[in-house]
Amino acid sequence: MNTIAAHKKTPITGSGLSSTEALRANARHKIEEGAVTVGYAADREQVLKMLNDALATEIVCMLRYKRHYFMASGVHAETVAAEFLEHAMQEQEHADQLAARIVQLGGEPDFSPDTLTKRSHAEYVPGNTLFDMVKENLIAERIAIDSYREMIDVIGNDDTTTRRMLESILAVEEEHADDLAGLLDAGR
Repeated sequence: MNTIAAHKKTPITGSGLSSTEALRANARHKIEEGAVTVGYAADREQVLKMLNDALATEIVCMLRYKRHYFMASGVHAETVAAEFLEHAMQEQEHADQLAARIVQLGGEPDFSPDTLTKRSHAEYVPGNTLFDMVKENLIAERIAIDSYREMIDVIGNDDTTTRRMLESILAVEEEHADDLAGLLDAGR
């Protein structure tokens, strides 16, 4: 039996689990695809595109935060700059997680500088004042929050590993938005 149907899960009646034989057969099918097994239910090309767009967003956000870290000036600049630097490092961690997952799914992370801002959901806005910098970063975090929620909804239960990673990143983006909203209120 060399058909794909032969490699589909064969549940044990009543338990919902595959038999040992089915698990073994499925593991041998298309082994070159690594972590992407027969049981992977998501549209891999769609997931890879979403992840590469999220990667672009994280890189653009990291670059904006770094610029704001170095350009922050004024009475509250030290505290706000420290927040910008912390967020920049976390955005870099998110980018690394996304790139690793893209590779795990058999794709290639797109780090092309030529297309980063085109693929990024968030904009790269330099900001002229400390208040503008905080505001622009808050806007970008709100964009990231909505885009991660949408990606999570699209993936659903078809790719639980990617969904959990996105949920984890979303939680950090929500913390960033909360931090920045507090800074925005303090600056008024």
